[in-house]
Amino acid sequence: MYPVLGTGRYTSSTDTLEFRLLFIVSNFYIFLLNLLNSGIDGLHFIARDITFQNTAGPHKGQAVALRSASDLSVFYRCAISGYQDTLMAHAQRQFYRQCFIYGTVDFIFGNAAVVFQNCNIFARKPLDGQANMITAQGRGDPFQNTGISFHNCQIKAASDLKPVVDKYKTFLGRPWQQYSRVMVMKTFMDTLVSPLGWSPWGDTDFAQDTLYYGEYENYGPGSSTANRVKWPGYHAITNPKEASKFTVAGLITGPTWLATTTVPFTSGL
Repeated sequence: MYPVLGTGRYTSSTDTLEFRLLFIVSNFYIFLLNLLNSGIDGLHFIARDITFQNTAGPHKGQAVALRSASDLSVFYRCAISGYQDTLMAHAQRQFYRQCFIYGTVDFIFGNAAVVFQNCNIFARKPLDGQANMITAQGRGDPFQNTGISFHNCQIKAASDLKPVVDKYKTFLGRPWQQYSRVMVMKTFMDTLVSPLGWSPWGDTDFAQDTLYYGEYENYGPGSSTANRVKWPGYHAITNPKEASKFTVAGLITGPTWLATTTVPFTSGL
């Protein structure tokens, strides 16, 4: 269910085409960049019960609602809403817990080390001729400990996609850069997820042998790995030790810094 903007829990709405904002709080800052998106840099930023929304709509192309490069940052019970390129998890270590994220094309992208835990990921109705791409992870160096991890999440169709879900394909992601890395584990996938799971970048085989796309113990009608892509970089994982590399402890060393935030988290699988 989509949170109502400006009421109840979600008492602050960032309408990024209408407001320009710059303020400094402690050791981080928040800004709206070129009136297009809200951006966060610095250390130890925590957002609770806030909606970040870009109101550009589906016909405007790239329209970032939130760009975060804040190290050791936390987003708790937030909504992040847009269409194409909704959330840019740009860099550093980030944690999202119990958030609602909405979009269409590449709507979670960037090269942070980021864990989404107990989050609701909603694909919206794209434009005709488009397919939904949940992720476009941008790891460009095999030695970077970056990647996108979904842990105990829900991947579903938003209300506008539900009536026409069979008309549009939805993929877990596609490789934005050569060493793109995404893990989906213990997550519910509804019928919207394509049996192939993952999409190539256009009509090429770009990065299919160097990316790392993994799935571990997912469930729901869209979770079967039987007909997933056959790329060298795709992994249907059965070993919990391998999956543990993408937990809060494994990917973002969360136990060393999340405990002081009072935000709940699960360290391991």
